Amino acid sequence: MANRVSEVGSGWRRRDLIAGAGAAALAGVLGSPVRAAETAPAPRLAPFDMRDVELLDGPFLHAQRRTEAYLLSLEPDRLLSAFRTNSGLAPKAPPYGGWESEAIWADINCHGHTLGHYLSACALMHRSTADVRFKQRVDYIAGELAACQAASGSGLVCAFPKGPALVEAHIRGEKITGVPWYTLHKVFAGLRDGWELTDSQTCRQVLLALADWTTAATAPLSDAQFETMLETEHGGMNEVFADLYVLTGEVRYRTMAERFSQKALLSPLSRARDTLDGMHANTQIPKVVGFRRVYEVTGQAPYNDAATFFWKTVTRTRSFATGGTGDGEHFFPTAEFDKHVFSAKGSETCCQHNMLKLTRALFAEDPRAEYADYYERGLYNGILASQDPDSGMVTYFQGARPGYMKLYCTPTDSFWCCTGTGMENHAKYRDSIYFHDDRALYVNLFIPSKVSWKAHGATLTQTTSFPESATTTLSWSLARPTALTLKLRHPGWSPSATVLVNGRAALRSTSPGRFLEIARTWKDGDRVELRLEMRTGFETGPGARDIAAFTHGPLVLAGALGTEGLAPGADIVVNERLYGKYNDGPFAPPTLAGDAASVAARIRPSGTPLEFRVATKGGGEVRLVPYHRIAHERYATYWRLERS
Repeated sequence: MANRVSEVGSGWRRRDLIAGAGAAALAGVLGSPVRAAETAPAPRLAPFDMRDVELLDGPFLHAQRRTEAYLLSLEPDRLLSAFRTNSGLAPKAPPYGGWESEAIWADINCHGHTLGHYLSACALMHRSTADVRFKQRVDYIAGELAACQAASGSGLVCAFPKGPALVEAHIRGEKITGVPWYTLHKVFAGLRDGWELTDSQTCRQVLLALADWTTAATAPLSDAQFETMLETEHGGMNEVFADLYVLTGEVRYRTMAERFSQKALLSPLSRARDTLDGMHANTQIPKVVGFRRVYEVTGQAPYNDAATFFWKTVTRTRSFATGGTGDGEHFFPTAEFDKHVFSAKGSETCCQHNMLKLTRALFAEDPRAEYADYYERGLYNGILASQDPDSGMVTYFQGARPGYMKLYCTPTDSFWCCTGTGMENHAKYRDSIYFHDDRALYVNLFIPSKVSWKAHGATLTQTTSFPESATTTLSWSLARPTALTLKLRHPGWSPSATVLVNGRAALRSTSPGRFLEIARTWKDGDRVELRLEMRTGFETGPGARDIAAFTHGPLVLAGALGTEGLAPGADIVVNERLYGKYNDGPFAPPTLAGDAASVAARIRPSGTPLEFRVATKGGGEVRLVPYHRIAHERYATYWRLERS
């Protein structure tokens, strides 16, 4: 997102939703009749409330703790500084640096985006941990924004250097620089999360005033003028207005959700046409998350068709082995994989954040293991991998230039888009481990944790060292014997799966990529063990069989290439635009010889869990470790193989 441009071209909470209407404009764009009032689908599954899921000791809890500390280290008054200035109030503290105030980023007009992400992160963290300090910060920020609205006499709150004038010019169709709706979307989303997750009525008040200002300010625009406005990046404005419709029942918000759904993208995707080449990747993904959400509140099939097709084309044809996508923030032609795979600016972390939101939404209605498999891959190789395990700082890009290193933001002088989504990522690990319907509990992820199913007086505790060991044990605590179904994911990466109940084999599967069902009357203390197989494999790029990444189960293996030529702290950086230039001294990575299958066959365990070695050309060897564990050293995830 470093170079924002105009382009032509969460759903993470599930609810029983209301029937939708107002499809005439959509029908005209898509060229097919859509009924004016279709029944919105009730999702088949619901996630457990994060307050009913407890993370136990492991890498995800460690990552959450690092983010807790970072969130509490930030000063809300500095995040609020420019909001107060624009409302005619004296700031209580100077603004932070980076995207929030430095002149070199003034053109993107993302000032204030961090406040929105921070609100979301604090709301998520409060819901996850019940730590009152995060609730206090949500309430304080909401109160300050309410004071800004009162002082200005307007529902609009913003931190842009030109204040409201930037947004007003954008609405009038004047030429601007930057992405005002993208930035405001983060404020919308933060207020929504504060309302929903912490029950902040001040968040509700400020959000509705902001939404009503937006509705009134854009009301004079014709459909064509509105669509022209949407050529500039606008985040997930359609999603947040769909959420507002569900929260309030106000039809005007549903109408706004549909107006903010860009038809130039919706139309081809709904017809299974991939026109993504050259488009800014993380501009499109939030729109599609919004398409899915609009489908949930209206039942209009084109929105779902677009979201489903987009997911398939991105995950199956446009993703790297890690689950990341794009080079220099843009989708590229799949036939040019070999020209882009070794970029230092591949896999913008925000893309993985938003692709997992989309995946989660699709899974709730259609609980296929393929969705959960992708989620797992992105969670380990994209989200967990993005955080510096020592400082808690996060990446912007996670490129595959051989011998490059992960670069992390500074605590107070960067505030990139991925700094913001990074605040949220590590606050919500609990939200997709388990799902349920009335009688079945789905175990999607193998993460040490405990879930309380209050409707049945049941608690399920998952004990595992996964991925060090390819097993997990689930133990029931029950108030009384209860008939329930347990559904365990048999991942696509595991050739077989065996389930034992109280030490006895209950079933064996050799058909990966599905959920295994164990239906019985469970008793207190019953134990279920799931045994999987993690094998070493490889992935090659389209039309580039000589370029390969190596995997072990769902994990991408990275060559750990040491710190030669790197100064301590050289991986903490301010300017994301200089990725590829930082630490760009000469370095010759090792070479692997042979075809991908033969190299994979030569990879051998080192004796340390999840550590491997493979011979290199010339008689040496390279150490391979899970990519998510790489930090503070050079690495390689993709290799250009030489003939042996």
